[in-house]
Amino acid sequence: MEMRMHNPPHPGEVIRVLCLEPLGMSVTEAAEHLGVSRKTLSAVLNGRSGVSPEMAIRLSIAFDTTPESWLSMQMECDLWKSEKKRAELKVKKIKVA
Repeated sequence: MEMRMHNPPHPGEVIRVLCLEPLGMSVTEAAEHLGVSRKTLSAVLNGRSGVSPEMAIRLSIAFDTTPESWLSMQMECDLWKSEKKRAELKVKKIKVA
């Protein structure tokens, strides 16, 4: 089993801290650049919504990154949260003959 990052940041936090704050850009301005509503971007920035493949493409164009980097961040965050609930899952191993 590979080691996962301990409590990886939500991509929205990365967008806010590493992209918007250094540029002094408001959520409204960033949403306009991304071609999405302020409400949509705010949900991502506040961790209420994840980065979809389409949003990953928008972010990659706006910030000259790759969509894969944004989706990877989202996946790591989602997996970390799900792993914390592993013990609650009612799953039985399937034995292969």
